[in-house]
Formats: sequence, C-alpha cells, structure tokens
Amino acid sequence: MAREPTLPESFFTGQLLVAMPTLMDPPFAQSVIYVCAHTPDGAMGLVLNRPLVKPSFDELLQQLDIAPVPPARRIRLCVGGPVDNARGFVLHTTDWIGEGSLQVNDDLALTASLDVLKAIAEGGGPAEGMLALGYAGWGPGQLDAEIQQNAWLSVPADRSLVFGDDAETKWRRALGLLKIDPFLLSDTAGHA
Repeated sequence: MAREPTLPESFFTGQLLVAMPTLMDPPFAQSVIYVCAHTPDGAMGLVLNRPLVKPSFDELLQQLDIAPVPPARRIRLCVGGPVDNARGFVLHTTDWIGEGSLQVNDDLALTASLDVLKAIAEGGGPAEGMLALGYAGWGPGQLDAEIQQNAWLSVPADRSLVFGDDAETKWRRALGLLKIDPFLLSDTAGHA
C-alpha cells in the first residue's frame, strides 16, 4: 500500500498560503495567510488581507496606554484570524528583535509583547511591520490535510504582499506570483 508523503518539519513556515477559489469558509475565503510556524504539533499564521477598521492604530495605542499619541509612525492593522482575536501579534522585519520575539526566518519575526508597539510609537522599532488581532491556527496534521485536499496553494512570501496596504488585490497578486488565473483552477486535487 502506498503511503502519503510526509511534509518536512517547518515546511510552510515563512510561506504564504493562498485560499483556493473553492474555499468559501468566511474567515478564509480569498485569504492570504503568512505562516509563522508549521511543525508536527500544528500551524499558526496571520491573515494579511482583512483590514481592521476599528480601532485605529492611534485608538489602540490609547487603549493600551502607549505614548506618544499621535505616534511618530504607524503600522497597518488587520484581522489575523478567528482564534484569540483579542490578542495582538506584530509581524515585522528582523532589524528589530525584542525579548520574546519569535524569529520566523532570516527576514521576519513575530512579537506579541507591547515593546514593539512602544518602539514604533516612538518612531523606532522594525523598518516594516503589521499588527494582527487574532490568528489562524491548525491542529497536528490539519494544515497538511487541507493542502492535500486542495484548499490552499503555497507561495513564497513577498514583502509587498506581507506589508503592503492594498488588501483588496492581495489574493489575486499572490496567485499572480504563481502565474495562475483563479478562475481556471480546479477544486480537485491530483496525485501522481
């Protein structure tokens, strides 16, 4: 009997997941997710193309009692996923690393402490960053199974997709990196 191939540990860490057109689940339909961690224990990522309208970055800083308001600089806010949506995660470049930061790869890190927001508000911190409230999470083997069921495509991370402001075009642009027209995609997975 043939065995399904196993994915190497951390296989999708640092990659973008692009929802297939047939994935209609509201939090994930036409979503682009940056995978922060993918291990045998599960996976965690941030949806990049669901802007958060309220609170604004300034309002969030006020709620968290972080000065100065208005800040010296701002970062974009998004809904990172349906899990733990009251918790914030800053995905940022590795030119700034704080205590407790998780370095995803050579280019990007994830920080859940207020230190990064304080640094940004004061005009410092990482060169690029975005704040996600909540995250997308998968249990052991769940993401691997969803990919084998043709729910997601994997795309190398592109800085303009991760940090760019144009959320409405991210899904199409991510597919464009693969030179794929979303309307020509099949919902049936093939196996060689």
